[in-house]
Amino acid sequence: MIEFLKIFVSLVPVFVLLAVLVLLDSYKLVSLRSAIKAIGAGCLVAIFGLFLNTWLTRILSPSVSGFSAYVAPLTEESLKAVYIIYLLRKTKIGFLVDAAIYGFAIGAGFALVENIYYLSALTNSNILLWIVRGFGTAVMHGSTAAILGMISKYLSDRYPASGLFIFVPGLGAAIIVHAVYNNFLISPLLSTVILLISLPLLVIVVFEKSEKATRRWLGIGLDTDMELLDLIISGNISQTRIGMYLESLKSRFRGEVVADMLCLLRLQLELSLQVRGILLLREVGLPVSPEPQLVEKFAELKYLEKSIGKTGKLAILPFFRSSSKDLWQRFMLDKWAGESRKGKSARPR
Repeated sequence: MIEFLKIFVSLVPVFVLLAVLVLLDSYKLVSLRSAIKAIGAGCLVAIFGLFLNTWLTRILSPSVSGFSAYVAPLTEESLKAVYIIYLLRKTKIGFLVDAAIYGFAIGAGFALVENIYYLSALTNSNILLWIVRGFGTAVMHGSTAAILGMISKYLSDRYPASGLFIFVPGLGAAIIVHAVYNNFLISPLLSTVILLISLPLLVIVVFEKSEKATRRWLGIGLDTDMELLDLIISGNISQTRIGMYLESLKSRFRGEVVADMLCLLRLQLELSLQVRGILLLREVGLPVSPEPQLVEKFAELKYLEKSIGKTGKLAILPFFRSSSKDLWQRFMLDKWAGESRKGKSARPR
């Protein structure tokens, strides 16, 4: 019975909190598969971290408490940061809440491996130790990675051209929180209680801020895109500055290339509206899927981009937003197109 309780309290709480985060997300943009991938990434870096920390212990020969307080936070948070940096650099995270979920999932995977290791290595049957490890240390690993993800996502939206420097503040914050927790400035049990109280408050603030920002982005983009698409469909685009600019490009590009530019603009707007429409429907709880024609539209999009070439894309770049959220839109469309393609191939013929 004691062994079962040790396993339960040391492994289950962090995954329960991760499930709560996923359920609280109105837009459900982090799929179960993506969350499992993030957990797997956390498991992999934890395994690497065990070997790295063992090697560093031999090299540095610090005391156990000194290593836990100062070296482990630096190595472990840096390793957890790798997958978050990858996701952000590839624009696979659209909103703050997604960054929190991905970060917490990575931390959950890290804690899973670490606690399995300690369950096999330690024979201590004191249930309080495993409560602290499960509700404290494991939740700490998830929380620090979530903090890193949220700060980095916020800064990447504000300063998109800052390169890898945008990850330094988030990583620094994660290392500091981890180090303070490991320094045992207060009792481990009290640290666990404080963590379990502060985490929900942090989550509530982040979710509220993220959802307000998402609604604002949806509203502004929806109105602008609908207005421009209506001008294109009605044939009144020629009277606008965009139409005049496209007309001026005829002196530099063939007529059919300019026509493809207009088609590309129209298609981009249609796809952008589809993404926003899906998000709005998901917010009110409707389980909506992308339209079946998405695969064909995405194929047409790639064809048009190839048709106008790199120079043509540069010529019409002023018409296309290139913020991280708009690049994320492209990632989500590609992902949904892939899911639609798999769905079609799986149907009986």
